[in-house]
Amino acid sequence: MKLKRKIIKGTAVILSLGIVGLFGTAEYYSTHLPSSLTTESGSEIRIAEYPQIFCFNNSENAIPVSNNNDGTSQVTLTLFGAIPVKNIEVHEAEAPTLVAGGNPFGIKLLMDGVMVTEMGEVETENGEKICPAQNAGIQVGDIIKSADGKNITSNNEIQEIIGNSNGKKIKIIVSREGKDFPVFLKPEYSESDEKWRGGMWVRDSIAGIGTMTFFNKTTGEFAGLGHPVCDSDTGELVPIYSGEAVPVEITDAKKGSKGIPGELHGQFMYGGNFGILNRNNSCGVYGLLSEQAVKVLCETSEEYKMGYRQDVKTGEAEIMTTISGDTPKKYSIEIEKIDYNSSESTKNMVIRITDKELLESTGGIVQGMSGSPVIQDGKIIGAVTHVFVSDPTKGYAIFAENMAEYLKG
Repeated sequence: MKLKRKIIKGTAVILSLGIVGLFGTAEYYSTHLPSSLTTESGSEIRIAEYPQIFCFNNSENAIPVSNNNDGTSQVTLTLFGAIPVKNIEVHEAEAPTLVAGGNPFGIKLLMDGVMVTEMGEVETENGEKICPAQNAGIQVGDIIKSADGKNITSNNEIQEIIGNSNGKKIKIIVSREGKDFPVFLKPEYSESDEKWRGGMWVRDSIAGIGTMTFFNKTTGEFAGLGHPVCDSDTGELVPIYSGEAVPVEITDAKKGSKGIPGELHGQFMYGGNFGILNRNNSCGVYGLLSEQAVKVLCETSEEYKMGYRQDVKTGEAEIMTTISGDTPKKYSIEIEKIDYNSSESTKNMVIRITDKELLESTGGIVQGMSGSPVIQDGKIIGAVTHVFVSDPTKGYAIFAENMAEYLKG
């Protein structure tokens, strides 16, 4: 009898430990799974990296689903179809079919206003050194939208207004962190220059090279980079007044090594034009291709269905990028880590270059590859965004759906 009680007690302990373990596992998944997903209508909700996590969304065993007035649904993901893990919000939308890029393109941006990149002092006639801009409350990274009631689109315009001020206060509209407000700048006369100065350096344009990620061949809308274009001095996102995307020929690649990032070198193709750039945000740059550009790019590119984040899994994949000339090639990579619930919109995956040819040529990921599309299981799932300086064979990638969200078409 005593032995029987011991057996029963032991069995109870094992069962208790098993239950605690299952719910501990469920808690782990809860912190690693997204709070919302987008899926195609009628499709089963599964997470590729966690096949044991799913939702019986369209079966007799369905977990109850609540529908909201805005077209979203609340569903419960389960562990092995038995233990509730997490309630998530589901949006239904057909995944777009997109033409993969990998083509290098030149970025020419004219800012919406001028960006303050540096402060400077003005030496007055009595030898005093003053910074009028700083005294007015202007900071590095601010965007000057207007001065003396006139919209500002170039360095020359703001310099002319300050130069003709005769020392009178100028009302300036400044944009900082998305908010516009007025400041009053009192220029000082520089004895050395014999001009009225505002005590600041500003920039009105920016240029560089990136990689196109994908485009919609019907609308011509395209996305590239996978991260914003930021000012090299201030690190601030560059607001676009107007922009141009131009074809680029990659002439050579500076090989990356530990602690020293590599870089693609190229030249803008004279007289070429892909189209316009009209948006620059946290997920990349966006624009509209010309009809001729769509035709030319479609001749050497493939169409893919876009994969949502739940379609992405660790393991083999490919990137399309250009390291010579202007025609992209596919190179093998490994997806090592996926953050389905990342709050960082551009760092959703950790990828590693495995292709021997690419490693030999560039050492891995280099500057200029940003935007190179990531292909897995016949779907376009993301784009390269960053390189690890400590290990150039590795870097981050963004989910394709994060970029596609900003396509208007």
